[in-house]
Amino acid sequence: MTRVNERIRAPRVRVVSGKGEQLGVMDTREAVQRAKAIGFDLVEVASNADPPVCRVVDYGKWKYEQSKLKKTSKSKSVTRLKEVKFRVRTEQHDYNIKLGRIESFLDEGHKVRVQLQFRGRENAHRELGFEKLERVKGDLKTMGNVDQEPKLVGRNVVMVLSPLPASKRERKFKLSHGDLIEEDDFDEDDLDEEDLGDEEEEDAQEEDAQEGDTGDSGVEEDDPS
Repeated sequence: MTRVNERIRAPRVRVVSGKGEQLGVMDTREAVQRAKAIGFDLVEVASNADPPVCRVVDYGKWKYEQSKLKKTSKSKSVTRLKEVKFRVRTEQHDYNIKLGRIESFLDEGHKVRVQLQFRGRENAHRELGFEKLERVKGDLKTMGNVDQEPKLVGRNVVMVLSPLPASKRERKFKLSHGDLIEEDDFDEDDLDEEDLGDEEEEDAQEEDAQEGDTGDSGVEEDDPS
């Protein structure tokens, strides 16, 4: 609770003007009178200091500005959970693009859920999925920490990464022309945000496709991404 004028309990306070100028330490009652004499209030802004620090301001206006700053700070600090999907047979070029995209998310301060999906007979070789996510983890060690180690969730392997401190981040994944991978190079079909709400529907579609497959291999073909 912010104390104002006569509600300030300390007998003496350090007074600062609205522009930040030091006005010195003075008796609280005197400080309140001087603030009111020029049409302002004495607002306690640092109660734990010795003596407490008070600012001479228009309390209504000051309170409004503090509220705006708090809302702005909250909006800037929102961390989203992004998601990037892989396949067991994701090729090197697509792999690089996906890792470049993950680096972008981590560099923006977001967490990233990395999901590898098994299809058809790939479910019989799930160790390959764990190997790929271990590779992803190693390739991104200069950008993120592992919050959740790779684990099997249904027919997927899932891992969660969080960003390293900004001063320790180092991006590595670039295109052949030397520039960092751009958003246009990324297949948005492999990107989700927040949750996995479509997983059950995708799994059901996979099962239907497998039941209707009359080919020799019995393995569905992967999306080129």
